[in-house]
Order: sequence, then structure tokens, then C-alpha cells
Amino acid sequence: MNILLTGSTGYIGRRLLPVLVNDGHHVICLVRDKRRFDWEDFDEHFLKSVTVVEADLQDKKSLQKITMPIDAAYYMVHSLSNSYASFSALEQETAQNFADLLKNTNAKQIIYLSGISNDAELSEHLQSRKDVEEVLKSSGVPVTVLRAAIIIGSGSASFEIIRDLVEKLPVMIAPKWLKSKCQPLAIRNVIEYLMGVLFNEKTYDQTYDIGGPDILTYKEMLLQFAAVRKLRRYIISVPVLSPRLSSLWLYFVTSTSYTLGRNLVDSMRHDVVVKNGNINDVIKIDLINYQEALKLAFSKINQKNVVSSWKDAIQNDKMDKNFLDFIDVPSHGCFHDIRRVIFTEDPDKVRKNIWEIGGDRGWYFGNWMWKIRGYMDLLVGGVGLRRGRRSPNDLKPGDSLDFWRVLLADENQKRLLLYAEMRLPGEAWLEFRIRNENGQNILFQKATFRPLGLWGRLYWYLVLPFHFLIFPMMARNIIRYKGNN
Repeated sequence: MNILLTGSTGYIGRRLLPVLVNDGHHVICLVRDKRRFDWEDFDEHFLKSVTVVEADLQDKKSLQKITMPIDAAYYMVHSLSNSYASFSALEQETAQNFADLLKNTNAKQIIYLSGISNDAELSEHLQSRKDVEEVLKSSGVPVTVLRAAIIIGSGSASFEIIRDLVEKLPVMIAPKWLKSKCQPLAIRNVIEYLMGVLFNEKTYDQTYDIGGPDILTYKEMLLQFAAVRKLRRYIISVPVLSPRLSSLWLYFVTSTSYTLGRNLVDSMRHDVVVKNGNINDVIKIDLINYQEALKLAFSKINQKNVVSSWKDAIQNDKMDKNFLDFIDVPSHGCFHDIRRVIFTEDPDKVRKNIWEIGGDRGWYFGNWMWKIRGYMDLLVGGVGLRRGRRSPNDLKPGDSLDFWRVLLADENQKRLLLYAEMRLPGEAWLEFRIRNENGQNILFQKATFRPLGLWGRLYWYLVLPFHFLIFPMMARNIIRYKGNN
């Protein structure tokens, strides 16, 4: 069967795609930029069952590129990280374009992953999810809605936020929404539900709540996480933190953006527990409890096998739509810092050191200065260094890397290209490349900055002394680092 999959480069979609293919389906992946698709993760045989179509759900005309027959479609799109004031309208628009697309097909089913929304008064985020359900039903195609509670898995937003809070704060002064209840659901069970409803006629035009076997408050979730990690933590709930203050609290302590934090805080004021739970009468799966879901997530992290992370979602709308157009590093009107170091070490080991930069490894020199720059970025609303990296040794285009975005990670050419996502009066790129010239191995390290106006030029000269200190030593230490090689 031909399955249309939106969000194939997102957290859930990346995990669902191989399961669909292994189940014998041909999957049509709708992506904004083909170059962001994880081509290198799949072999030639696998890719014969995949068609990648470049289109934008906000651009109705671009959807005409989808010409293959569609038997079923997964709608895995949300705008939670977009502007707090605009994400609801954006979700309505993209859902309507998707519904209009499906009207003209012979699709038997639309499957939508939504959020549990059983209260009479809902946050804007949950209400928007509920409104999308109605928009999709206007397509005339049977819709199966799965309303999920918090999803727990390596790289999931909920998991990473809880991890940041528990591992960073021995004592937490937390808002009163920690008393709200939820039913955390393992990512493995989410995929099982998404597959279980596919072409299951009993689920057509049905809405189901899906959650795990445990009903917990957010405070209990934090404390159980601490128990799994063998950490002693103390939580003091206070009633005075407004949604805005709570969002800022999450923003500064965890790796979430302020916009995402605000939307999450608004939703956490509601209990998200299963009320319409009759899906288990139709689909029989073994539900994984919260602590076991945590252990499974950490086993993936310890095996360096995190398939996808919510942090890799691009929050810059311009970049999201034209992702790898940034791969062409400009030369005119730019400032450059170029380092060229000849070395005799094994080029593959040096390449490995480059690929492990950032995150827990750090930046090979002056990590305290990088951390200060990260804190400064946070203070002006940037991403800071909190995102780390998806994997300690694997990089792919689209990955977040501290406050950089990976544009190119070509192991054969031994070239890594990063684009800065910190707040800057301009644009910045950082490139590493290993070449062999006249029998000599050379590491090229190039920082490029394209200033925006007078302040951009002033910024470059203000940070120039730090560049003279950091960049030469960073290049040399990348070559010298022995680590676990």
C-alpha cells in the first residue's frame, strides 16, 4: 500500500518510517527540503520502498507534486515551537491544505497524532490540536485520531525536559502545575498504536486517548526519574509562578525554547489522563510503565543509538523552508578566520575528533568561554548551549549541535559545515575540512561571519581577540586529542 507520511524528518516520523517499510508498504515522504531527508541512514533496497516529495503544506500549489496514488496518510505536523501568537492559525492552514489534498485521492484513512484534550476549557495548544481534528475530517476521508499523553523516549521533548530538571537541580522550586496528572506513554507503544490502527476499519472515524499504565503527577514523574538515575531530589511547589514566569523558569533551566515552554506550561495546567481508552479493546499491546520507559530511553542513549530528537526541529522559519541553501557559504562582504594546520596523525582519527565536537566533548579549547557565550545567548532569547547533540559521535544534516545547526556532514570528503543559531547581528558559519595536498594531510578550519549593518561589524571586532585565542588552539587540539581513539 502507498502511505503518505508527513513529518518524516521529525521525532515520531523518523521512527515510524522504517517500521512502515519493514511492514511492506511504499512510503511517500513529504518534506520541505529533500536534502534534509536521512538518505545516508538507509540502504539502496530500503530506498526502493520510499518516494521523497519536496512540498510545503503551507504552499497549496506545491502539494500538486504528489502524483502517486495514496491509500492512507499520517498527519504528523504541529507548530508548537512557532510564535506563541501564531501557531494556532498556522496549524489550521496546514491542516486544511492537507485535507484538500486528500479529497482528490482514493485514500481510505487519515491517521492523526493529537494530544489528550478532555477538559471543558483547554490551553491554546490543546484546543488547536482538537481543531485540527475537525479540519482533517472535512476531507471526507475516514480519520483515526490518537490523542497521546506525554511521550517518553530517547530524544523526546518531555524526556529531555524532565532530564534537564532532575539532573541539573538538586532542589527545585516549582510551579503548582506539578500537581497535574498525566499518563506518560513510551515511544515504542506510540509506534505500535500508529501501526495498529493502519487500515483497521474498526478505528475509522474514531477518536482514542492513548496513555501508559501509570497515572502520575508531574512531581511524581520527576521524583521517579530521580530514583531511576539514583539521585536524591527535593521539590518545593509554590503557587505564585505565573505561566510567563513558569515558561521563563523552563527556558533558563532546560533546553526548551521560550515559545515551546510557554505552550507546554499552558497545557500542563490540565490533567492529561485517558478517558476514552477503548482502543485497547481493538488493539492489544503490552503497555510499558513509566520507569521501564525511562530505562529503555537511557539504554538507547548509552548505546549511542538515539534515532531522533525533538531538538533537531528547526525553529527558524526561513531556514526550515530553505534548509540547505545555507550550505553555500558566502565570500563577499564577509569576515573570515582561517586556520590551516599540517598534521601527521591518522586522518580518520582527526575526522572522528571533528565529528565529536560540542556536547559533552566540548570545543577542544576554552570551554568556559563557550559556556559564557551560551549564557549570553540565553539572556537575549537564544538557544544557548543547552541542546547538546543527538549522538556523541554521529552527525547528520539537520542535527542541532549546541547553538549550531549541522548543514553538511560528509565523512567521505571529511567535511563538516555548521550554521550558527545563536542570536547574532549577522550570520555565521563554521567549517572543518581535511585534505591531502602534495602528500601532506591538512586540517582547514574556517569561520565566516556576514555582518548585518554597523553593529554586525562592531560585533566582529569586539570578539576578534577571543577568536585569536580560541580558534588556533581549537584546530591544534582537534588534531592532538587522543580520547578514546
